Amino acid sequence: MRAKDYSATETLRDGRTVEIRALRPEDRAGLLAAVGRSSDKSLYRRFFGFKRGFTDQEVDFYINVDFVDHVALVALLEEDGRPVIVGGSRYVVGVPGQAEVAFAVDDAHQGQGIGTALMRHLVALARDGGLRELVADVLPGNTAMLKVFGTSGLVSTTRQEPDAIHVVLQLA
Repeated sequence: MRAKDYSATETLRDGRTVEIRALRPEDRAGLLAAVGRSSDKSLYRRFFGFKRGFTDQEVDFYINVDFVDHVALVALLEEDGRPVIVGGSRYVVGVPGQAEVAFAVDDAHQGQGIGTALMRHLVALARDGGLRELVADVLPGNTAMLKVFGTSGLVSTTRQEPDAIHVVLQLA
């Protein structure tokens, strides 16, 4: 399956089914709504600063991915009879064979295994894309994200930076 057509389902800790699929251009409003439901603390952990609004250029970057050097997945749950984006993950290739990863799950849905599911599927796409490493900078207080990386089954190394923990995950 091509990355831009990717779709899979997972069962969460609470028994609900979540769809993990490729981000689509029509997800713009749903993605912005998910950001709007996220706390300042969650947004700070994701963006390393207080970020409530985005420029059109920033939104275009997050939405318009090429599924080669920039791959993005969303997690959707049924809420009130309709699918709602509750999380997302992405990687952006910086140097050949290596990409930076980022994850976000809205506050109401944290702790259900969505980040872990997104990680598993993003890793599969990264391997299919020929990547050897995923890297991330994580705030020291973001123990949930560090746990997702630590329980991924991937060989990882961490290095304490002045403001973050630099994580390198080996895919090969």
